[in-house]
Amino acid sequence: MSGGTTASTNAVAPSRADADPTRWSVAETAAQLRSGTTTSLAVTDAYLAQIAASDDAIGAYLTVTADVARAQARSADARRAAGEDGPLLGVPYALKDLFTTAGVRTTAGSRMLADYVPPDDSAVYARLSAAGAVLLGKTNMDEFAMGSSTENSAFHPTANPWDVSRVPGGSSGGSTAAVAAGMAAFAIGTDTGGSIRQPAALCGVVGLKPTYGRVSRRGMVAFASSLDQAGPITRTAKDAAAVLGAVAGLDPLDATSGDVGVPDYGSALNGDVTGLRLGILDEYFAAGLDPEVRAAVEAAIDVLVAAGAVRVRVQLPSVRYAVATYYLIATAECSANLARYDGFRYGASIGTGGVWERLAAARGAGFGEEVKRRIILGTNALSTGYFDAYYAQATRVRGLIRTEFERALDACDVIVGPTVPAPAFRRGEKMDDPLAMYLNDIYTIALNLAGLPGASVPCGFVAGLPVGLQIMGRAFDEASILRTADAYEARTAWSTRAPAVPADAASIRPPRALDP
Repeated sequence: MSGGTTASTNAVAPSRADADPTRWSVAETAAQLRSGTTTSLAVTDAYLAQIAASDDAIGAYLTVTADVARAQARSADARRAAGEDGPLLGVPYALKDLFTTAGVRTTAGSRMLADYVPPDDSAVYARLSAAGAVLLGKTNMDEFAMGSSTENSAFHPTANPWDVSRVPGGSSGGSTAAVAAGMAAFAIGTDTGGSIRQPAALCGVVGLKPTYGRVSRRGMVAFASSLDQAGPITRTAKDAAAVLGAVAGLDPLDATSGDVGVPDYGSALNGDVTGLRLGILDEYFAAGLDPEVRAAVEAAIDVLVAAGAVRVRVQLPSVRYAVATYYLIATAECSANLARYDGFRYGASIGTGGVWERLAAARGAGFGEEVKRRIILGTNALSTGYFDAYYAQATRVRGLIRTEFERALDACDVIVGPTVPAPAFRRGEKMDDPLAMYLNDIYTIALNLAGLPGASVPCGFVAGLPVGLQIMGRAFDEASILRTADAYEARTAWSTRAPAVPADAASIRPPRALDP
C-alpha cells in the first residue's frame, strides 16, 4: 500500500463488509436493502443506536430526528416492496443544520435561530426525500458556517472521531464527524471556503464541493452568496457520485442554479486514469506545508502516475492573494446577508425599549464573537471611502484567480495537491488567533473564488490522524474528479479505515434527549 506514513492507533479493522450496518458504504447499504437481507428500518435503528452510544463524546448532531427517520424508513421499505429501487432509497444520512427542513428546527449553529422551525424544505432536503433517503438528524456546525474547526457553534463543539481532543475541521465538522464515526452513511455539508473538503481531510472521509450552481442553494441559510455551495460527504468516491447525482441539477426557483445537464457520474468511475494529466501546483508545495503531509500527498500522486496518469506542472501566481481576497469578499457578503437578523424580521426578539435598543440586544446576544468579527470587517470593507480600496480590488483579484485556474485546466485534466497544510489541531489551540485559523483553509479557498469543483480523498495518516488529497477540476466536470478519486481508492486502502471512539471519552456537551 502506498501513501501516508503511520496507521492510526485507534483504527478498527480496514473493512466495511462486516455485519455492522453502520460501517457499510452507501452502495453496500443499498445492495443489502436490495437483496432483502435487511430493511431500512433495521439499518436506521442501528444508526440511531450508534448515535446514542457515541455522540455525547463526538457532538456531531444538534438535533436527532428519530421519529422522522423511522417514518421515512418505513416509507422507503414500502416503496421497495412495491418494486421501486434507487441508490439512496432507505439509506440513512445527516444534514448540516444550515438547510431548512419543514417542521424540524434549523439553527445554523446560532443562538439567533435556536428555536427556528421553518415552514418549507430546502431544495437539497426535498430532493433527498424524493430519492427515499432517511434523515437521521441535523448536524453541528460553526455558526452561520463561519469557522474552520466547528468550535464556533453556539451550542457545543464537535470532536474529531480519530482523536477526541482535536477538532474535526469546519464548518461542516458535524457532518464529517458523523460519517467518520459511523453515525450516518453519508452527510450533506456546505463549502464556502473549504468547509466540506477541509473537515473531510481531517476526519478521513471523502468530501466533494461541486461547481457553484451545480446544486441548488434554495433553503440554505446564506453566509456568502457568491461562494456557498452544498455537496456530499461520504466514505467513498462512488458514494459521492450517487449522492451528487440525487441533489444536482437545475432548480428554476434558484437564480444561481446552473442549467447544465447532470451526467451519470457512476459510469465515469471505470478505474482507468491512463493518460490523465495531473496538474501539480508549485504554489501548493511551498513553505508552511507539514513535511509528513507533503510526503503523503506526493506518495498519492505517485500511485496515480503508476496507474498511467501523467504529471504536468501548472502555476497560479495570484493564488497567494486568495486568503486576503476571500476574507474581503466573504465578510462583505456576510455583513449584508446577516443584516436581516434583527429580532424583528428574523431571530429572537430580545430586550426592551425602542427599535435600536431591541435591535442591538438581539444582535448582541444572538451572534457569537466570530460572526460579529466578520460582520464588522465586511461592513468596513463596504463603507464609503473603503469600497474601491478593498472590495472592488478584491473582486478584480478574484477574476484574475479564476482566469489563471481556467488557463491551468487547459493544460491538465485535474489539479492535485494537499487539502490542508497539517493534520487536525487540538481544540482551543487556535481560538485566540483568528488569522492562524483562517490560514488552515489556505489550499481550499482559491477554488471557491473561481467557482470550480474539488474533492478531498483520504491519502494517509500522520501520527494517527488522517491526511487528504485534494483533486480540483473544470466547471461542471465533477466526473473527472470522481474518476480520479475512485481510481486512487481502488489502489489504496485508506478510505476503508474507520476510527473507534474511546468508550471512556468525556461528553462534549450536557446530556440531552435524542428527539427535538
